[in-house]
Amino acid sequence: MDDRTRDAYLARIGATRTSTLVELHELHLASVPFENLSIHLGEEIVLDEDLLVDKIVNRGRGGFCYELNGAFAALLRASGHDVRMMSAKVFNDGAYGPPFDHLALRVGDLLVDVGFGRFSLRPLDLVSREEQHDPAGVFRLVDTPEGDVDVLFDGEPQYRLELRPRALAEFRATCWYQQTWPGSPFRRGARCSLPTPTGRITIAEHKLITTTGDEKVVEELDDAALLDAYAKHFGIVLDRVPRLS
Repeated sequence: MDDRTRDAYLARIGATRTSTLVELHELHLASVPFENLSIHLGEEIVLDEDLLVDKIVNRGRGGFCYELNGAFAALLRASGHDVRMMSAKVFNDGAYGPPFDHLALRVGDLLVDVGFGRFSLRPLDLVSREEQHDPAGVFRLVDTPEGDVDVLFDGEPQYRLELRPRALAEFRATCWYQQTWPGSPFRRGARCSLPTPTGRITIAEHKLITTTGDEKVVEELDDAALLDAYAKHFGIVLDRVPRLS
């Protein structure tokens, strides 16, 4: 990543060259939405670093884990951090998914993850096995007999992390699988979500969901209002409603 692209990326998330890792993590989460709109717009997601960065910096979009953490890894490396990619199996419907189901990052002894949707707002300590209190909730890391690490959020398993370093190219097959497999959770409906200072704001298909503390407000939107909501709340300007054909 050249200096011009780095500065544009930092501007996109409201950061500067002197921003700390914690600040970059928090600002990225607050600025770049977790979204699967490309799948529902017929846009192929290709795990090429330049394309991932372009989508966030120049197209004003977000993405899912491979895109968000893939691009964030490039920004962190350009900012002087030693970054390693790690594979994780997501816990869903009572079982862990396949290898490369999720892409997370390791920076030193910190777990960095801006691509899991509702998750920690700050990096987590990969070494500690004590409870870690984050603005989003309480996290705890648990060793498995196989040498992996289970990540728990408020007592619930989120994913099983493999500590071996990986390359972005190793996630391409599963990224394609998540885009095309009819049973993929990313094909069940278009979603776009960001944390807010008081909770979270989400578009799930035609529903605008605003969460403030324990209170949730759900508003049904027609097509025109839906496109307006994407622009207003996420800065995403679309020429059509995302839906699978």
